[in-house]
Amino acid sequence: MNKNRPFEYKKRNMNIWNEVAPRYHNRWASANVGPFQSTKRLVESVDVQKGDKVLDVACGTGVVTKVLTKKVGKSGFVVGADTSVTAIEIAKKWNDRLSNLLFVNVDAENFAFKEKFDVITCQYALFFFPNAIKALCNMRKSLTNSGKVGISVHGHKDRVPYFGNILDAVTEFIPDYIPPGSPSLDRYGTKKALKDEVKKAGFSKISVEDYVFTYSPGTFDDYWRNYIKYVAKPIKEKIGSLDKSQKKRLKEKIRDNTKPHTKRSGIIKFPWEVLILTAKY
Repeated sequence: MNKNRPFEYKKRNMNIWNEVAPRYHNRWASANVGPFQSTKRLVESVDVQKGDKVLDVACGTGVVTKVLTKKVGKSGFVVGADTSVTAIEIAKKWNDRLSNLLFVNVDAENFAFKEKFDVITCQYALFFFPNAIKALCNMRKSLTNSGKVGISVHGHKDRVPYFGNILDAVTEFIPDYIPPGSPSLDRYGTKKALKDEVKKAGFSKISVEDYVFTYSPGTFDDYWRNYIKYVAKPIKEKIGSLDKSQKKRLKEKIRDNTKPHTKRSGIIKFPWEVLILTAKY
């Protein structure tokens, strides 16, 4: 791999997140819908106690962080860390102003804290890190000797058709839909793949729970319209470059992909798999 690719990927990804963070927050995060239906389960899995010191890695707009601050109470402390400046700004406004809550702009692969944490959480981000092992080692070094980590990732795209139905179709028409050098977003989409990666970082007592829920984006037209509305600008431009015939065929290909999940009423109901891992220092 070109040694500059991870840097280029991170820069591109940061720009995308700075752009989409407000839409992502309003559509999903603040409403606790879609993928955020599993947030509560992630926090429960690490058994946060009053007085705990907790680090929320790749905290985004502060959804998990908000739940954590309620769990630790006034005697605990929570740090939310993310590379997106825009996401951090939203998180600060959306969360209560508390003396025991801090948001910082840092890279998961390169952070270092003097403080040791009792619990570290990381929701829907491990697959984004080019050097996930480095990020995991950073997390482990930041834990107390009795500390716990909780990590959630989306399942394989075949188990999350909300993403897979579009991804499979779009990559046929736009081969560079996912830019070269980008890590696969479902690379930890199986229990074995996720567990093996975390084990490499030195964690012990690793357990992975399969959590599946149902999500409805409405009708196909709702699904398609929201995809075009919320997709990041670089991807929207690629779709915009297709001619009229290609766009029509792309839309119909996606429609065909959704048929197994479409009810007689026309409403789509997707299964959505999330893997939730817990491990000890």
